Amino acid sequence: MEKVGFIGGGQMAEAIIKGGLAAAVFKGEEVVVSEPSESRRAFLAEKYGVEVLFDNLKLIEKCAVVILAVKPQIVPQVLSEIRTKVEEHQPLLISIAAGVTLSQMTQFLGEGARLVRVMPNTPALVLAGVSALCKGPGASEDDLKTAEKIFSALGEVVRLPETLFDAVTGLSGSGPAYVFAFIEALVDGGVKEGLPREVAEKLAVETVLGAAKLMKETGKDPYALKAMVTSPGGTTITGLKALADRGFHGAVMEAVSAATRRSRELGKD
Repeated sequence: MEKVGFIGGGQMAEAIIKGGLAAAVFKGEEVVVSEPSESRRAFLAEKYGVEVLFDNLKLIEKCAVVILAVKPQIVPQVLSEIRTKVEEHQPLLISIAAGVTLSQMTQFLGEGARLVRVMPNTPALVLAGVSALCKGPGASEDDLKTAEKIFSALGEVVRLPETLFDAVTGLSGSGPAYVFAFIEALVDGGVKEGLPREVAEKLAVETVLGAAKLMKETGKDPYALKAMVTSPGGTTITGLKALADRGFHGAVMEAVSAATRRSRELGKD
């Protein structure tokens, strides 16, 4: 692959580098990272063998693919800085900045910019994430395939219209926190019934991990899998009734809807 640059060398950038190297998407010498923190630059260079610098313009000159991995609030500043170089060199620019739309980026870079927007989630940090992708008007099908190749190293990828990205935020973006809250409740329930906390944590984590793997590998829907462990008059149906009585299903649905609404609100700011 041609050189891949990262503007920002934080945790998600590191996850992409780690995943890309492990999947042989690129080699260490094909990666350039522009990062303001000297200690962070030294760490990335030492651990992954990548080129590091603190010069966004120089990075644009060097790289055919540039991943914008900075906090959303500084995206306008970065895009203003690199605009001329982007127009000159026409790299593929992939943004993972949450809530920053293609149209907002196009305002800075122009309609011809080769833009792809990606929404990863935090399990990507352990190469078990899911990322939604969409492309701007200046990007080609090959550009989108390049982004898919890179982010497939972090887990699953899905193509979606940008109009659904707020819903993606509400489900897979915020979803890990809902799962952590569920695991926390499972653990507390186990402790309440006498299990040592460390044992309860192990049981809860492995149960959630195994259930997700079972669904993914069998291809069965959650209703069918739930029925497999639900005997008439048994413990599972009794526990499920307790969840239903307390509005579990509706509460999770509303969590997704509320987070989606908030994402839309933030996108208008």
